[in-house]
Order: sequence, then C-alpha cells, then structure tokens
Amino acid sequence: MKKGWKALFGVGVLAAVDLGITEYFFQRTMIRQNAKTERTKEMSGTDWDSYMPKIAKWKKWMLEQPHEDVYIQSDDGLRLHGTYFTGQEKSKRVVICFHGYTSEGVSGFIGLSNYYLPRGYEMLLVDQRAHGKSEGDYIGFGCLDRKDALQWIRYTQDRLGDDCQILLHGTSMGAATVLMTSGLELPSSVKGIISDCAFTSAWDVFTHVLKNTYHLPARPIMETADKMVKARAGYGLRECDAAEEVKKAKVPILFIHGDEDSFVPCWMCEKIYANCASQKEKLIVHGAGHCESHYMATEEVENKLTEFLDSVL
Repeated sequence: MKKGWKALFGVGVLAAVDLGITEYFFQRTMIRQNAKTERTKEMSGTDWDSYMPKIAKWKKWMLEQPHEDVYIQSDDGLRLHGTYFTGQEKSKRVVICFHGYTSEGVSGFIGLSNYYLPRGYEMLLVDQRAHGKSEGDYIGFGCLDRKDALQWIRYTQDRLGDDCQILLHGTSMGAATVLMTSGLELPSSVKGIISDCAFTSAWDVFTHVLKNTYHLPARPIMETADKMVKARAGYGLRECDAAEEVKKAKVPILFIHGDEDSFVPCWMCEKIYANCASQKEKLIVHGAGHCESHYMATEEVENKLTEFLDSVL
C-alpha cells in the first residue's frame, strides 16, 4: 500500500514539474510582452554587433524613402500593421515581407530594402500578429500568420490591381509563414516565394531549442506544451508543418539557409526543399549563422535573388 502511494506521489511530482517547466517556457515564448528581442538575438548565436555599421547605414537610407503606415483586419478580428514603401517610382511589382520571431517589419528588412527598392519594387513590411504595431496576445509561429498573409495579399491586390506581381519574402519565423502559405490556394498575382532560414514546424524548432539550448528532453514537455498552446492560443505546435505544406506548392520558391545556423538547423531547409513540389532553387551559405546569409554574403545572396526573380517575373 505504501509503495502504491509513493508511486502515485512520484507521478504527481513529475507531472507538477512538467507543468511548471511548460508554463515557464509558454510564458517566455508565446506571450508577446514576455518574448524579448535581446534574448532571441543571444539564442540565435549570430554576432550582430559586427554588422551594426552596415545596418545603421542601410537603415538611414531606407527610412529616407517614401513610406506610410497601413492596416488591415485579420480573420479573427485583430488590427494588423504594415509599413508600405512605394519605392522611387510607381510599380506593379511588390514584395510582401515577413520578419522573424520578436522582430518587426521595418527592423527585419533593413538590408533587403536596399536591394528591392532601388530595383523598382514596392515593399510591404508586415508586423506579424503579436509583434510591432499589430495586435495579438499570442505569437502564431506561422500557423496563424499564414491566414494573415492571405489578407495582406488581398490588400496588395486591392491597392495595385489584380495585374500586380507579388513576391512573398520571409526570414526565420517569417520564412516559415510564407512556406506554410505556399500550401494554400494563392491568386495568380503571387509569382514567387523567398524563404530565408525557415523552420519546419513550431514543434520541431521548440524541440531543437529544448535539447540544444536548455539540455532538456522533449518529452513530456512538448506534449504538455502542445495542449497548452491549443487551449490558450488556438493552434497546435504540429498543426502546420512547412515541409508538408510545400508538397502542395505551385509557386516557385527560393530557399536560403546558412550551414552554421545553430538556432534553426540547416537540415530543416534540406527537408523542406526535398518535399517542395513547385519550381525550386536553393542557396546554402557556407559559414552563415541564423539570418546571417545576406549580411555575410551580400553579393552572393543578391546575385541568387536576381537570378531567381528573373526566372519568375
């Protein structure tokens, strides 16, 4: 009898510990006010300080270009914000950009604005839900954001006309967003997708971070976390997987990833690329960490971008 009570007590203690750990990570990771940009930068492993002079120069130029705040409403009633850059001349070509975790539209595309805008593209830099000036309490990790992406595509068509040419460009969580969007029914105005260091699913990237950053086993924490996210945020951590969604893709996709990415490992890119059913190209930047490819190998990445865009537009 005593052994039975001890066993039950032990199970109860383990369950309480599991719930406590899961609650801790949920609070830090999923809720907007607790998800800190500096912590994300540290976890990414990329030495951003070394790029600050280049970033400061690019940002100064970008903010001098004509731009305005724009807003839409999500399917579930959130007010979502974006920054629209009209470029140096009116154009029917526009890039809708989706930033990474804990970033925002303008911050996430400082470098690439200096590529797209001088080449005659307009740009819509989206603040994904629960980021920047967009509403939302819970971060969507692409699962919820892909539905928002459809709304931004509709906004762009309404603004420029159905004959516009739209590109979707995402980095990190934003890259997962655009790849998850690729499996949806997209209008013919969407001509191409660029994914830079996308993860396969929230489940996979959380599992990787638990093991490699916190040295914790994925189970049972992930099962408990999945239930918690479903109950509070309204989606499951395995609900949407970029590696599955690209099996339905019809739009050409360019995949970019650094082979030294310790935050979102390169095997995720390789898996997604292997599954992609549409026209596809890939650039693996040697020595680049998370979101570092364009900063480390600017000419190489921009040459590949130009080659890809010339083939789809």
